[in-house]
Amino acid sequence: MKLVVSDKEKGKTYQKELKEESSSLFGKRLGEEFDADIVGLVGYKLKITGGSDKAGFPMRKEIEGSRKLRPYLSTQGVGFNPKRKGEKRRKMVRGNRIDDQIHQVNTIILVKGEKSIEELCPKEKKEE
Repeated sequence: MKLVVSDKEKGKTYQKELKEESSSLFGKRLGEEFDADIVGLVGYKLKITGGSDKAGFPMRKEIEGSRKLRPYLSTQGVGFNPKRKGEKRRKMVRGNRIDDQIHQVNTIILVKGEKSIEELCPKEKKEE
């Protein structure tokens, strides 16, 4: 599972690959706040803002559970951007709970720790 941490103050995002620790996020919902100690970011507090499953379907806050649905969407939001006024469509989206099918979890920083986020989430150098 990939954890994407957004720092609003600097306008940057950082990625952290989770292996064993990812099961500690199972059961958490969109909008929930948690101590990032469980994912290796000591002293940080994060808020879950979104995510997507292995097939790329986005998580939507108003759908309960971790199931995948094709609801009839009429309002603009995650997974649907209407082109005309009054447009409605069925779109495949994921529920608001994190489970083993979720591939990416998006978060924002609420409280910073002692160490900088750059130290805790180092960037990987690309080889050419």
